[in-house]
Amino acid sequence: MQVNQWIEEYDREGLSVAHLLCDRHDSNKKALLYENEAGEKKTYTYGELEKLSKKFAGVLKAQGVEKGQCVAVLLPKGPELLVSVLAIWRLGAVHVPLFTAFGPQAISYRVGNSGADTIITDAGNREKLNTIDTSSFRVITAPSSADKEVPSSDTPFWESLQEAEPVKESTEVAGDDLFIIIYTSGTTGHPKGVEVPVRALAAFKGYMQFGLDLRPDDVFWNVADPGWAYGLYYGMVGPMILGQSFIMFNAKFSVEEAYRILKEYGVTNFAAAPTVYRTLRAAGVPEGLKEELNVRVLSSAGEPLNPDVSTWAETNFGIPVFDHYGQTEQGMVVNNHHHPKLERRVKAGSMGQAMPGFRAAVLDENGTELPAGEEGQLAIDTKNSPLFWFRGYYRDEEKTQERFVKESRYYLTGDTASRDEDEYVYFSGRSDDIISSSGYRIGPFEVESALMGHEAVAESGVVGVPDEQRGEIVKAFVVLLPGFKESDELAKDLSRFVKGNLSAHEYPREIEFVEDLPKTPSGKIQRFLLRS
Repeated sequence: MQVNQWIEEYDREGLSVAHLLCDRHDSNKKALLYENEAGEKKTYTYGELEKLSKKFAGVLKAQGVEKGQCVAVLLPKGPELLVSVLAIWRLGAVHVPLFTAFGPQAISYRVGNSGADTIITDAGNREKLNTIDTSSFRVITAPSSADKEVPSSDTPFWESLQEAEPVKESTEVAGDDLFIIIYTSGTTGHPKGVEVPVRALAAFKGYMQFGLDLRPDDVFWNVADPGWAYGLYYGMVGPMILGQSFIMFNAKFSVEEAYRILKEYGVTNFAAAPTVYRTLRAAGVPEGLKEELNVRVLSSAGEPLNPDVSTWAETNFGIPVFDHYGQTEQGMVVNNHHHPKLERRVKAGSMGQAMPGFRAAVLDENGTELPAGEEGQLAIDTKNSPLFWFRGYYRDEEKTQERFVKESRYYLTGDTASRDEDEYVYFSGRSDDIISSSGYRIGPFEVESALMGHEAVAESGVVGVPDEQRGEIVKAFVVLLPGFKESDELAKDLSRFVKGNLSAHEYPREIEFVEDLPKTPSGKIQRFLLRS
């Protein structure tokens, strides 16, 4: 079985992550297709990345970086990021991604918690370190379009790389050794560091082939930022596992540029968060563009996909958007799979089925599996999930134990869901986002999806607010499409629309029009902020 072969390949002694992701591939194969906001374009082959990362590994080694040490990387999408992580992994060290939108407080916590004593950044982000005591760690700084001064004590990225002696032999690691510590978004409490072992590469490869059906002749573009799990696991590491070409576009997202990239680079395999698709939908598709695109696969992850968005894509691009589900802690696990041998009929509102190598279950409050049709806690049956790799939160045994029940048989995702007789999984919401109204348990996503079906709605966020009579009532925060204006009559019409199309007990009794919704940097709606 393919899954068992991958486990044997990535869960053993004598491995090199840099070899697995770079050195073993065709040195002439294009790896990175890079473009930035200034219009600068560069292409790097796997052979070029191997040479550059061997030299930069020499820089890191000279500064004392060795196997098992954490190195924090505060870099935007681009060649410096790829060279840095490959160099880190070449030494058997651990990559700690820092999203470039982070401020000093977020950076300081992650650096401190991980114990990183080296930070790689660029001139544009260097000032974020000014309020942090950098005397206890080393800073390596790359140039950027932001013409800013950097401390003379910093090690210059490219200059030091050119002068360094390349590391010829990679440090060997085992499948259970860490190669990434990535922090959850921290919408409640401190962010938690997720330990990612080398053997997780088997699961990452599974998603790239089963979920995305990435093929050798594909041009792949995952819009997600590699400072977060989906962009790191599947926008950068994933395509390198397969030796594929992939795009990194380092610029602020815009509809016009997105369509240009899809057309100009001939993108065939595209992945993004629902927010991206909703933005494209709101702006509309330029006339005649459909015939000029080569997109074969559209995928969505990060939060549930509204069914009407997929319908819109099928109308305008000729193909639907497939919804996929995963977490920082385990990667992608439930998908509407694109692989021809796994592809099945897409059911409206379903995230799909468990990916080969995983078994999903729905549990009651006692940790007992529920039958089809009943809502409960979405869990992964670790006993029957050979690709499951999450082993714990870094330096937080208490939070780790909260995730497992029945002697670690089941991993709790923290989400509520149900499944049908065909093992299709339906997302209800985060456990703490469920609305309890007049004895009914209401998942906000279902109401949000219903609102998205109205011609005036661009986005919506739904929460429960206190009500003396019902305990809670449904309140919706609505972002309107261009050309529509907020009014009491429109609010009433939206309530009637949901009541008529969804259910008489789930419609929003309160509607507030807003210009935008609060979201995490990875694009997820922060409902706790809406509730407050």
